[in-house]
Amino acid sequence: MLGLHDFWITLAYLLCIGSTLLCVVYGLVNWNRGGEGVKPEKILHWEKEEEALEE
Repeated sequence: MLGLHDFWITLAYLLCIGSTLLCVVYGLVNWNRGGEGVKPEKILHWEKEEEALEE
């Protein structure tokens, strides 16, 4: 059933499940961790670039 009699298939299933669990745990740990804030000078620079591109 599901090819579980072969070691490599069983290993592939276990690694897929393990990587899924690892990603979920990583996501939960870093859920609301603050990212890098954008400095106001950077926003003004982006706005000036946008205006220049639109012209």
